[in-house]
Amino acid sequence: NMPGMMMAAIRSDLPSVFLYGGSIMPGEHDGREITIQNVFEGVGAVAEGEISEDELDEMERNACPGAGSCGGMFTANTMASIAETLGFSPLGAASAPAEDEQRYEEAERAGRLALDAIDDRRTPSEFLSRESFENAIALQVAVGGSTNAVLHLLALAAEAGIDLNVETFNEISRRTPKIASFQPGGEHVMNDLHEIGGVPVILRELHRADLLHGDALTVTGRTIAGELARIDPPAVEEFDVDYLHTVEDPIHERGAIRILTGNLAPEGAVIKITGQDHLRHEGPVQVFEREEDAMAYVQDGHVDSGDVICIRNEGPRGGPGMREMLGVTSAVAGQGHAEDVALFTDGRFSGATRGLSIGHVAPEAYVGGPIAALEDSDTVTVDIDDLELSVDLSDEEIERRLDDHDPEPAYETGVLAKYVRDFGSAANGAVTNPGVQWGTDD
Repeated sequence: NMPGMMMAAIRSDLPSVFLYGGSIMPGEHDGREITIQNVFEGVGAVAEGEISEDELDEMERNACPGAGSCGGMFTANTMASIAETLGFSPLGAASAPAEDEQRYEEAERAGRLALDAIDDRRTPSEFLSRESFENAIALQVAVGGSTNAVLHLLALAAEAGIDLNVETFNEISRRTPKIASFQPGGEHVMNDLHEIGGVPVILRELHRADLLHGDALTVTGRTIAGELARIDPPAVEEFDVDYLHTVEDPIHERGAIRILTGNLAPEGAVIKITGQDHLRHEGPVQVFEREEDAMAYVQDGHVDSGDVICIRNEGPRGGPGMREMLGVTSAVAGQGHAEDVALFTDGRFSGATRGLSIGHVAPEAYVGGPIAALEDSDTVTVDIDDLELSVDLSDEEIERRLDDHDPEPAYETGVLAKYVRDFGSAANGAVTNPGVQWGTDD
């Protein structure tokens, strides 16, 4: 678990360098590159009759041709890119594929850096700062990174004792355009970025446009601006590619991550914008208490354009554990409804999710959040421009419906009971307790 390892490094505050294992190369099917995202969406396409089960089987056999994490700008590649931007990893270490010879060079480079960090007692508390986290968010929203990074960055900041809240993601998205297009919203994968210079190319462009804090320190002991000057990555203008733009000619004027609020999500909810065509949606909601029931509903062909799907009791405490709703969102997208059906949940999504998929709704249903008051056919509105997720109910009606809300815990003993009892809100990173901060004195 990548953020888990970084949290451990922060908590222990020992000299630490983060090294990513690398992502998988894309597979090939019918003359085009594919990833695991195409397979998940293929399940929905089979249900819709768009492709045959034999074709889906062929896609499944070819989507993952070797070792490595999922190939798009999904959660693993997002967090590897963020590790570079935070200063936890050497610049340029994230993008090389898992089976590339460069991985040996990156391992040696990280090892030498780790020894230097030990010699200099250079610990995470020495280089992590509020500015580091703002840089990481700028990178995330500029590349259309995974919504899971919102949770992970909030949790990492909490571990580091740095004040960070969900509204910061909106603030940075307002000033930082989306300049890169990778799967799931686009067609390209991490290896494509690697071939033109990796994450430093994007960081250079953001820094050139004064969208990075250049004085933020890194594990090298140098600033991120100093590291960019030292390795001198190529400029975006040097490439004639359709998946990377300059800040002056962006893919979207605003960053990809938005935090929605409203009477369904007073503490916030998260969406990643992968397109610009359908930014307001209103329709009757169909409510499900768990992912499996929603998946059966979608696979049975009940979804129509304009629908809204709610999956609740999948939050940090209600699940417990905040599962990913990847199967449902992929099935909806595979049936051609990525942009005309909205889905929201107090659970999470995979980094491979696209379309009108809103996660991390807080407060969650288990603790009596407004999402628990929803009933089938209530009218729900999603308005991306106004950052709104709401239901056409008065506050009094929501309170009335919640009067008898007293759910049974999913677990009463064992480790999962701890999560039912102790998990915090997704709006604060869904952390349990703040942990113990150890000093660095011998």
